[in-house]
Amino acid sequence: MKLKSLGNKISTFSIICVTGQMAAGKNYVCSQLEKSGWHATDLDLTAHQAIEECKEEILAAFKGEAESSGLSILDSNGSINRRNLGRLLFKNPSLLARQESIIYPKIINLTKDFIAQNQKVIINATVLFKTPELIKFCDAIVFVTAPFFTRLIRARRRDQLPYRQILRRFQAQKKLLKEYKKTGKQIIFVRNF
Repeated sequence: MKLKSLGNKISTFSIICVTGQMAAGKNYVCSQLEKSGWHATDLDLTAHQAIEECKEEILAAFKGEAESSGLSILDSNGSINRRNLGRLLFKNPSLLARQESIIYPKIINLTKDFIAQNQKVIINATVLFKTPELIKFCDAIVFVTAPFFTRLIRARRRDQLPYRQILRRFQAQKKLLKEYKKTGKQIIFVRNF
């Protein structure tokens, strides 16, 4: 579906989730919808804020594992080194689940505040299905897709991560669409080539 068609299809909705795998083009779709009056909140940025606000809990939970892996999860300026934290978490699902249990309550509250302050809301989130408290607000899911190699090139250019780490994240998101189908929400596909 093209973006112009998307605007018509979602015109009666109040809250949508824009999602898709890493580097599919979620931010681009959100930026185009914002031009027509939608207000987007990027849950990656909300997660960054939540990580900083939950810094002490995160340090207590992961400092030992990080040191064992030769990683420092604290930058010299005292903030969480999200890149190193990601290296630690994305290779161990149980550690990722532990981090989510720490930051998700904060993310939920920050997002609810954004919804309360705005109309025509876009929740830009890869794994919103993990927070039923937020998915229930959505009228529909806009699932952005792009070819594998296009996403790989975009992710490498944007994040400057090693290919191995990008591929690990791609693998972690392999069943993303299946998870969104379980929500029972209408899914609208946008192909972003």
